[in-house]
Amino acid sequence: MTTTEFSVTGMTCSHCESAVRTEVSAVPGVTGVEVSAAEGTLTVLSDAPVDDAAVRGAVSEAGYDAVRV
Repeated sequence: MTTTEFSVTGMTCSHCESAVRTEVSAVPGVTGVEVSAAEGTLTVLSDAPVDDAAVRGAVSEAGYDAVRV
């Protein structure tokens, strides 16, 4: 299992977390998503490394910016 961490800016509430979770969950290869608006973090779980650009694009689709940490 692979775990990839991202810093996400702009999230303020559970609705924000839900939007990011929904978009990132649709990225091919993603098996789990953990999001914390309070900490501004996104943890992506997958069986193999996931395309960072695809994850950042999904976060952008939800209305936020992500940077891999």
